[in-house]
Amino acid sequence: MSLTGVYGAAPSEAESIALLRSAHDQGVTFFDTAEAYGPWTNEVLVGKALASIRDSIVIATKFGFDIDPDTGARRGGTNSRPEQIRRVDEASLKRLGTDRIDLFYQHRVDPAVPIEDVAGCVRDLITEGKIGHLGLSEAAPATIRRAHAVQPVAPMQSEYPLFHRAPESDLLPILGELGIGFVPFSPLGAGFLTGTITRETTFEMARIDSRSPTGSPQASGFFACRSPKQRSGHVRQSDFREVVAREGLEPSTSRL
Repeated sequence: MSLTGVYGAAPSEAESIALLRSAHDQGVTFFDTAEAYGPWTNEVLVGKALASIRDSIVIATKFGFDIDPDTGARRGGTNSRPEQIRRVDEASLKRLGTDRIDLFYQHRVDPAVPIEDVAGCVRDLITEGKIGHLGLSEAAPATIRRAHAVQPVAPMQSEYPLFHRAPESDLLPILGELGIGFVPFSPLGAGFLTGTITRETTFEMARIDSRSPTGSPQASGFFACRSPKQRSGHVRQSDFREVVAREGLEPSTSRL
């Protein structure tokens, strides 16, 4: 996401391509993008960077937000109507420069479209050879079960940092029952648990807020550091940094 400016200034295209290729050289084979990142520019970047190694990697991208297909403007809310899913699939294939998408996530559940219709549309795209697998993101257990009955869900993606443990009680049990994989995102709280953020750290709030799924900076664990409770926690973070430094460790590694 950050390679195309979702959280602040982006590196150059050359730097981003070099980073992605270096990751592959070091053994990374799973690359996750989305039409909403940019929008569109992240998929283009991934396509350019990984074209020469396409057959040795897995590419995941996502549909589900209501994005104007001509201007790229976020119109607010979600859009997982079957015709929109197909439109996003075709556009993503072109931007990625590939003939198939290995994993196609619904980025956020669309309350206006039955999940059975979503799963059925992706099932048809799988039959046509354009998609490899269906994924869900931030879906409730009942929604996961209903989708899985129509088309097996390969992985479920959800936020899972140390300060947000809800998936352990309401999500992981059903994933284990149905044999669905779990892809945790923001395990370090989008940077908050790396030990690099202090009370003096500032953010481009308007920039990040405009991309927040809920439109509210308080809705994400990333912004928890702005609350009085989390600001008081910086004292404990300081103590933690001293301990790991004494042991010769990195804060992020210790927490993971």
